[in-house]
Parts: sequence; structure tokens; C-alpha cells
Amino acid sequence: MRKRRLVIAATAFAAGVGLLPGPAQAQPVAADPHKAAVPDTDPAAAEAAGAEVFSSLEDRTTRTPGPAAKNRAASASAADALSIRLHGWGTSAHGVFLHSTFRGTENPLDVTIAWGDGTTEAFPAGTDRPLESRHSYAEVGDYTITVTATDPVSNTQATNKVAIRTKGSDFTPHSPLRLLDTRNGTGVEKGKVPGNWYTSVKVTGQGTVPDNVTAVVLNLTVTNTTDSGHIIASGSGRTKPDTSSVNYGPGQTVPNLVVMPVGSDGRVNLDNIGWGSVDLIVDMTGYFTPAASSGYKALSPTRFVDTREGKGAAKGQVSGQGSFGVQVAGVGGVPKGATAVALNLTVTNPHEAGHLTVHPSGQATPTASNLNFTAGQTVANSVIVPIGPDGRIVVRNGSWKPADVVIDVNGYYTPDSNAAYVPNHPTPARVLDTRESKPLAARDYLHRLNVPNVEAFVLNTTVTNTTGSGHLSVAPDPNSPEQYENGTAVPPARPMSSNLNWTAGKTVANLVQARPAEGGTVAFWNQSWENIDLIIDYFGHYGTD
Repeated sequence: MRKRRLVIAATAFAAGVGLLPGPAQAQPVAADPHKAAVPDTDPAAAEAAGAEVFSSLEDRTTRTPGPAAKNRAASASAADALSIRLHGWGTSAHGVFLHSTFRGTENPLDVTIAWGDGTTEAFPAGTDRPLESRHSYAEVGDYTITVTATDPVSNTQATNKVAIRTKGSDFTPHSPLRLLDTRNGTGVEKGKVPGNWYTSVKVTGQGTVPDNVTAVVLNLTVTNTTDSGHIIASGSGRTKPDTSSVNYGPGQTVPNLVVMPVGSDGRVNLDNIGWGSVDLIVDMTGYFTPAASSGYKALSPTRFVDTREGKGAAKGQVSGQGSFGVQVAGVGGVPKGATAVALNLTVTNPHEAGHLTVHPSGQATPTASNLNFTAGQTVANSVIVPIGPDGRIVVRNGSWKPADVVIDVNGYYTPDSNAAYVPNHPTPARVLDTRESKPLAARDYLHRLNVPNVEAFVLNTTVTNTTGSGHLSVAPDPNSPEQYENGTAVPPARPMSSNLNWTAGKTVANLVQARPAEGGTVAFWNQSWENIDLIIDYFGHYGTD
């Protein structure tokens, strides 16, 4: 059933006037929101900062006389007074913090902590201050931490346990599955989503998605538009963010990939921020859970396919209703055994409107689509797709006429990677909007400072106020933060890959899983000859610690 909610209409990105191109000069990007660390010394402060705090209070303490107590009556009395209070929360993808408070004795305590993964540590402690402990798990998941305090004077023991969950989640690929189509009533009551209202899509229980899903990979398509606006995707029950997921104009069909948290009811909300009604289509290709599965491994953008040159596929346009396979595993840095691949899919020189569908080899073409286009359009969209058992994926041209296809691979998912997904809490955040400062000059780039132990950032990039055609390239920048600070940075080599394509007057968005250089930065290149405005929304990151 479609839900209705009154929201304040947001103005679509306004068209701007381009400035004359200036000399290339790197510009810094605003600080990353997740760099503001969750406090790891106070449960109340951690909860106020958005951490999920897991607690076990004193009344859950189990007390026993020590096994070697000489005066068991005195020992039992002391044991009845000794208590433990536990608070724990995730601090990173794999790291947790434990705050243990002891009461009921003035004697020094011998404390052991069994972290629930087979490791145990011993600490001295007292009742004058909490014991603060940190631990990093090899795998994401749910763990039960057991804390035992021994009073060696009375030889009494007290034990308490707390169940805790890591912040990070691993990825499980899923064959492309259509969850929502308002045009025919799939997953919702048939009918367009009105302006300034919203609908929601059920994620849990669909296909093989379990109840403990934390985030989901969705290809979101808006079509049959009559006005300008944008769509905001957010987890049900969460605060609606100020970011955007898909921007559209009248008469457009526009897709974009989103990686979104799932609400406690297993749903994702889709707000239509505009005055006109729209149809929405949602296709799922994978999900994240707090259970060991596949972690992410980023690559420098690598071109796997270009049908214009015959790279990775036969030279020449893909025929209408035609398909071709692409060997992914064991090629270009993607190992055998990878479960899914993250790529940027571009169509160019199409002869009529249509769509592209990417799916694992060995399966029938699904009803899902990844990229929609019109005649003569060059447009890109991010895709996360499972890899078939033979290490291949298949690309199908859903148009009746031929088109060229370009594929750049940005990374892959594998059980051998420990880089787990950590969404920004509580919602995605806008970290850059050049409309509030100055445009990104022609042939210039912005840099984003690296953060330790991040395999890749999950970002939504939007280009607006365009006065000509061009494309955006996002790639690692080998300059260190110190080099930018002291003025010794050297402009990095201009990337050959593309992440987002636009034409004059268009506002275009695309998801980017951006790999930072080791000890360096991420560079955002304006590859056009006119100035543009760039907007960067931060959705989360893949963390390795």
C-alpha cells in the first residue's frame, strides 16, 4: 500500500552560468563525517553520538564463592555484594569498546574478558574507576562477551555477559531481483508516486534476504516524470537525510545505484521531492548482514570493455536485443573466487531509446535493468553484480537497435577481504556542495583527504550547472595529506576512466565507490572544458579495522 507523507518540496538543482576555465589547481574537500570519532570512554556520550550501545546491568551478575575459599560463609557474603555492569559498542568495522564497572568491594580485582571469538585477556581492575577495553574481531558479526571479576582477598567471583554487534557488515550478492514497479503494482499498489509524498519497498523476506539485513544494494529508476525533482532513499524509521539519490527532469527516465540502510521493519522509504508524480522501479542485486560473507576490495578504475575498440568484447556495437559475456574473475586484478564485481557501466552512440541489463552468467536475463538511455545519449550508472560460476557476467542491450558499451571495474567482493561496510550514522551526509563556494573549474580536480583503514568510500556524486558536455573521473591521488598541507603536492596523472557523463544543462548523479591511494587522497576530476558544480554525499565506507 502506498503511504503518504507531507514533506517540504525541495527545489531542483538550478541551472547556472559557467565561468571561464582557469588553471588547474587542487581544491580541498570538506572533512569526512565519520572522522568525528564516537566517544569510547562514556556510554551516554557514545549513545548521544549515534552509537548502538549494548548493555547488561548489575542485576544480571552471577555471583559464586571462589573455589578455594577457606571461609565459604564469608566468601558467599562478599560474593553477594560484588557486581558488574557492562556497556559495549562498535567503534569501527571490526572494533568494539567495552566499558566495565565493578561495585561491592574495595579490594583490587583480577578480571578476565572472554571476547566471544576464542580470545581471552586478563586485566587488573578496581571499583574506583571503570575498566576500558578495546578489541578487534577478525570477522564481523554478533558476539557474547563474558567478564569475570575475582576478589582474591575473599576469593569470590562475579560474572556478567553482554551481547554485542560489530558496526561493519559483509556483502552477500543476489541475482538481480525486481522489488518494486509502480507501473504494474509490483511490491506496491499500482499507480505513480505523487509529488511530495513517498512510498516504501519491502526488502526482508524478498528472494533470500534475511531478517538481520543491515543495508541493501538497489538500482533505483525514476520514469514517466512530468516535472523536475529528486528522490531520497532512506531506511524506514530513520531521519530523512538532506541528500539526494536520483535527480530527474520532465520526460526523463533516470537510474542510479544506492547502498542504503534498511529500517527495523525491513523496508526502505523513497521520497519524491518534487511537484510532479513519478513512477519508481527498484531492483536489488545484494545485501549486507552482520555475518561473515564477502568483504570489498577496491581497484584503481580499470577498463574491462570498450566495444568501440574491441577491448574485452567483439569490436562493434552491440546489436539490438543482443548480449555478450565478459570474463571478470581472473582478469585485471579480480581474483578467481570473487563473488561479485563493482563496475561503472556506460552506454554511448545508441541509435534509439532502451536499457542495459547486467547479470551473472548461467542465468536467464532478469526483468531488472541497470541503465536507461535515449537515442544518441552517453550515460553511465554504477552496477554491483554477482559473478557467474564460470567467472563471467553478461550484458544485454534491451534496445531494438545497436549501441556501444563501456565497462570500468572499480572493485570486487570476496570472502578473502575483511573490508566491511559501515554506513554513515544516522543518515547519509552532504560533505561538499560547490554551489556554496565556487565551481569546479574546467580540467581541474578536487581532492579528498584519506582516512586510515578505509578501503573505499561510498559516495553519491552529482554534477549540475553544466554548460557543455563532459565527464567526471574519480580516482586515487598518490599525494599525501602532508604534501597538500605544505604545498609540495604534484598534480596526479589525469584518469582515463569515467564515472559520470553529462550534457549541457543536465543534472546527473552516480554512485561511486572511491578508493583512496595508500596514505593519499581521492581526486574528483572535471574532465570537461567548462566549469561545473559538484555535490558529494557520503553514504558510508568499507573499513578494514
